[in-house]
Amino acid sequence: GLAYDISDDQQDITRGKGMVDSLFQAPMNDGTHYAVMSSYEYLSQGLRTYDLDNNMDGFYIAPAFMDKLVVHITKNFMTLPNIKVPLILGVWGGKGQGKSFQCELVFAKMGINPIMMSAGELESGNAGEPAKLIRQRYREAADIIKKGKMCCLFINDLDAGAGRMGGTTQYTVNNQMVNATLMNIADNPTNVQLPGMYNKEENPRVPIIVTGNDFSTLYAPLIRDGRMEKFYWAPTREDRIGVCTGIFRTDNVPVDDLVKLVDTFPGQSIDFFGALRARVYDDEVRKWIGEVGVNS
Repeated sequence: GLAYDISDDQQDITRGKGMVDSLFQAPMNDGTHYAVMSSYEYLSQGLRTYDLDNNMDGFYIAPAFMDKLVVHITKNFMTLPNIKVPLILGVWGGKGQGKSFQCELVFAKMGINPIMMSAGELESGNAGEPAKLIRQRYREAADIIKKGKMCCLFINDLDAGAGRMGGTTQYTVNNQMVNATLMNIADNPTNVQLPGMYNKEENPRVPIIVTGNDFSTLYAPLIRDGRMEKFYWAPTREDRIGVCTGIFRTDNVPVDDLVKLVDTFPGQSIDFFGALRARVYDDEVRKWIGEVGVNS
């Protein structure tokens, strides 16, 4: 099933086919869904080597995840002659798999302080406000880069704020404009203007990282390969063990026990293990309440 698929191909985006309106999912063989793969993605999992220090303050960063983010961010800061680099990296996958946290660990490792946005900011009572906010945040990140520091724009759960979720949700002008603004920025990353600013002054290029659970709900032209590079994230067994080592790092749990724990619950998401650890303390809290009493 999809939860166990660790293939790093962009064809996974087609699996949401038929789930959403055809306007938001280009017809088959229409160009949007052709997978554009780099040479590294043709290698089998066993032959890929990642020569990166993937530990951040005791937390494990999945090597494949780190490789994708580091390469994307670096590529956007380099001047590559006659090469069109996608501005947006879309990290998508199952719920609770640690996409956002892994991103934050990579940013910390690279010394990047990202400008953060969440899906909740992509809607407003005022028409056009979210689109303006995206441009504002993008320009703030560009100003930081202008001063010589690395920065990027990080949008959490883009599909929840700008995606078409079926008949139960209302698709508003703001949703439409968020999609259109991101498309426009991806096409002209060095010329992002705010209302009332029309000088032809170029701003630095800012890589955009977005996370989500299902990008097939987004407007199809936004997720085409020239604008957005997609990365489907499904942690391997080694990744899950590594992340659990970080979760239980203060509890002195032996590695063998962590391996057994991960193997006992192979179908669970990463956040299950965090929730499991939190539940372990319930008895201690109950005991403390028993000693102190309910009346404060």
